[in-house]
Amino acid sequence: MSVELALLTRVAFRDREVSGPRVRELLAVLAGELRAGCSAGRLIEELWPEGPPEHPAKALQALVFRARAQVGADVLVSTPRGYRLALDDDQVDVTAARSAAARAAREGNPAAALAEAEAGLALWSAPRGGAPGAGGSAGAGGSAGSGPAAGSGGAAGSAGPAAAGAAGGWVPPERADAEGALGTLRAAVAPAYRTLVRARALALARLGRFAEAEPVLAALAREQPRDEEVLAELLRCEAAVRGPAAALARYEAYRRRLRDSLGADPGPALREVQAELLGPETATTRRGVPHDPNALLGREHDVEAVTALIGTSRVTSIIGPGGLGKTRLAQTVARTAPQRSVVFVPLAGLTTDAEVVGEVASALGLGEAGPADLVAALGSTSALLVLDNCEHVIAGAADLVASLLARSADVCVLTTSRTPLGLSAESVYLLPELTPTTCAALFRARALAVRPGADLPDEAVDEVCRHLDGLPLAVELAAARIRVLSVAEIARRLDTRLGLRSGSRDTPERHRTLAAVIDWSWHLLEPAGQSAMRMLSVFPDGFTADAAALVLDVDDALPVLEHLVDQSLLKVSDAAAGVRFRMLETVREFSALRCEEAGETGAAVDRFLAWARAVCLETYGEVFGPGFVEFVERVRADSDNLVAALRLAIERHDGETVALCVASLGGLWTIESNLSRMAWLNREPAWVLSHFRPAPPLVEAVRTGALITTLAAFILEGARVPRSLAVLRRLPPSPTSDTLVGAADAVLRAPDFDAIRALGESDVPMVAAVALSTVSYAAEATGDLDASLDAARRALDVLGNRGNRWLRMAVHSRVGELALADGSVEEAQRHMAAVLPVLEDLGAWGTAARVRWSMVFIAVRTGALDDAEQWLEELTRSEARSDDELQAFDVIIRAEILRGRGRIEDGLRLWREAAERLRRTEAQQLPRQRPWIEEVQAGAVIAHVLDDRLDLVPGLVADLPRRLLPMLARIDAIAGLNIAGALLLALALADLKRHGDAAVEPAARMVVIADRFRVTSGFTTPATLARIRELVGPAYDSAEESYAGLDQDALMAEASALVSARELSGRPTAPTGSRPA
Repeated sequence: MSVELALLTRVAFRDREVSGPRVRELLAVLAGELRAGCSAGRLIEELWPEGPPEHPAKALQALVFRARAQVGADVLVSTPRGYRLALDDDQVDVTAARSAAARAAREGNPAAALAEAEAGLALWSAPRGGAPGAGGSAGAGGSAGSGPAAGSGGAAGSAGPAAAGAAGGWVPPERADAEGALGTLRAAVAPAYRTLVRARALALARLGRFAEAEPVLAALAREQPRDEEVLAELLRCEAAVRGPAAALARYEAYRRRLRDSLGADPGPALREVQAELLGPETATTRRGVPHDPNALLGREHDVEAVTALIGTSRVTSIIGPGGLGKTRLAQTVARTAPQRSVVFVPLAGLTTDAEVVGEVASALGLGEAGPADLVAALGSTSALLVLDNCEHVIAGAADLVASLLARSADVCVLTTSRTPLGLSAESVYLLPELTPTTCAALFRARALAVRPGADLPDEAVDEVCRHLDGLPLAVELAAARIRVLSVAEIARRLDTRLGLRSGSRDTPERHRTLAAVIDWSWHLLEPAGQSAMRMLSVFPDGFTADAAALVLDVDDALPVLEHLVDQSLLKVSDAAAGVRFRMLETVREFSALRCEEAGETGAAVDRFLAWARAVCLETYGEVFGPGFVEFVERVRADSDNLVAALRLAIERHDGETVALCVASLGGLWTIESNLSRMAWLNREPAWVLSHFRPAPPLVEAVRTGALITTLAAFILEGARVPRSLAVLRRLPPSPTSDTLVGAADAVLRAPDFDAIRALGESDVPMVAAVALSTVSYAAEATGDLDASLDAARRALDVLGNRGNRWLRMAVHSRVGELALADGSVEEAQRHMAAVLPVLEDLGAWGTAARVRWSMVFIAVRTGALDDAEQWLEELTRSEARSDDELQAFDVIIRAEILRGRGRIEDGLRLWREAAERLRRTEAQQLPRQRPWIEEVQAGAVIAHVLDDRLDLVPGLVADLPRRLLPMLARIDAIAGLNIAGALLLALALADLKRHGDAAVEPAARMVVIADRFRVTSGFTTPATLARIRELVGPAYDSAEESYAGLDQDALMAEASALVSARELSGRPTAPTGSRPA
């Protein structure tokens, strides 16, 4: 439910509290008439019950104005007679709760009813500023002692919304005392609340979760003692939790009360429950169900889901590849299944379909028997038959199950198999792989069982588990090797994982190695299926049916793909670009070995490369065209496959395939700003392109690839001319210059940089924009921010609203980045906001997140702390930040928010934490991330000086010169100047704090140079700089005047001399022959 207006426990719109009591009342009245709205007269009557104001119409208009300021004029809209809320039922929690109650009450499937009820009840537990159920008070099942939800599980907490009612009438507890229109509205929705609690309790009971349901049902029965549906489920729960005697006593007490008061007997459903409790089959009989040898980890949800299915479906099949834990799951479900008779029959030892009936008969203690005999042996009450490992006798199992279902309504069947039975009554449960966290927990548990006290480093365990496809068997086999190997040694040997062997004597032979597990499925395939698996193993990632058809050389691959999916050898997933098929890595490795043994690897690679060429030939032309969003979706879906094809083509010196793959993949990585991938294109792929002479049909593909690799080199390596530029100039000129590729071709053919500048005045907007963008990057590389920003702005002006959408996005991003470096934060924010919709269309969530981080940073710099905090919370909820750089940025933003709100010590502590985190991981940082470490260190020192706590960071201060001097020796970009300026400021402030007046003159010089280095791009705001200038006083003006005529190189030399003189003397001092008097 996407609730926008909350009224049940608080009044908030889009997670922001609505202020003003009468505004809240207005929203409550309108929410009560969501579709029709209310007339002005009724609103005046409801909102001023004590009597209308002096000017009722004007007062109402003023109130509406205040309300619209908080919810928007597009939400609170006018009607011919009054006003209404332009919101759907599921956007207002009151109406959403009523709808959920209605759906939960009529839903026949207990699992679906439980989901509806819990979603509805969560509307009463939405915490302040969060999503429903995300914390705060307990959710729809929090324990509250005596309330109807007591002990029912659910969200953590001690008193959830379902905890009211045992003593007082089913009014949700948190706002039961609200008055006025809001109180009336909340009271009106209280019956829906009770309906949801009731539906949840009934669903829990029907799903076999008796201990959770029993106390809630007991409280409901006290409230409504003649609700026989509740009483029937309560009796079953009590029988399971407290024993049949307690349930029968409750039934007898109810029967007597009913007879004494009405002279009637309980209804037929309740009498049937009593008969069940009195019958000899009351205790469940379980035959052949083994007990677990150890704990089943990470399958709690699966146990619950399968248990729910066997309560609602006649046939449930747990489907998945070998080694996934289907048997263990079925055993666990069988041990707790609510049916009165449970029989577990393993079929792994059978060889023919005809043996299935006899095996089941044997498990039931019968001799020769037919389906009718089996039904009789299962009994006349509810029975669960579990058939384990059906895949190799699937026809026999399916025939038997169909026959049993036709003969008895009391029998349900649970199967485990690598392929479904194919019956209309069958519900399929596709068992998922284990999560990485569960894999690691399983590995540790099994490894410690083998060798107690073994050293199990987290990183090494995670590395092992990352290669095991989430298969429990693979994890257990790997853990068994801890007897003789360390975890790191196991990780190094995972290239032979198919040979991982179990040392447990109770492991079936077919599960002794991973190869044996997959081989079991392999021999169930027809020859065509085996051939398809060999050829499709060439795909390292998922593939479409069309891709499979090309590699298999067939017109229609769907029949064989369906066969492989049925055998659990291929997984199916939905993606934006369509349905995709994928092998688990262990299955692919096995199939690739079979392909090699069959001598088919060469043919498979040939067809794979032909597929890659076809995909790229179809897509590369849209790299920067009007359809670039669709291009990104298509190429991103196949990017791992295309990278593999590109590597194979490089090995073969296959210029045609390399050219096409570079054009498509390079376009994707350029749009995604994936600089590390773009840098790789400039190595081996560029070398192959430089030796390739394309035929006319491939000239444009080579041109596109050469332009992309040239762009990557220009951005990443500076002015050095790459070999891809030579490739480009060897091609004939582009036939057009009004496309991005054609315009870039024209610019990169310019003989010198003056010619590129001249192209910035071209009459062709695309050519002018590309030329100006090139000038902007070149100016940035020399540290000339003014020229760089001016060229970028002109490029954007030239494009206007015309031309290439991707180029407009790129130039907006460029202007925003440079404006932020220039301290023009409003301009930066405007351009970054223009970029976000395009990034979201592209699904470039990582880049979009970084833009949002920049906007959070801007909010902090402009003092909009509330906005910064709200956006920060949204980002941290939606984004998993494994990146050390982003984690540190998060911490620093929080530090600045705390400092801005006067919580100085807390803010400084976070600054130190961020600096220490980056220092610890410095050795692992990429070169482009190292300046960030310096900037954080400088920011931490500046914050501590300004807040008079320099004594807390002596190590950071001592480290400043070591970091600063190498930077001053060579700075070739604006970012480097910014960070050198931040370090100079930090050093100047630290010296002023430690040495007072003696440090003023050299500190003033450092501050002036920092100003000239555009230090405002960092965490040093203009207000902070103004404060620092005040600290150095008139010395600042003197230094500024003296340095006025120095260029960048001279300023760098002067800064280096200042820092070096300071280091030599051990205190701040001016260098000999320094310029200021």
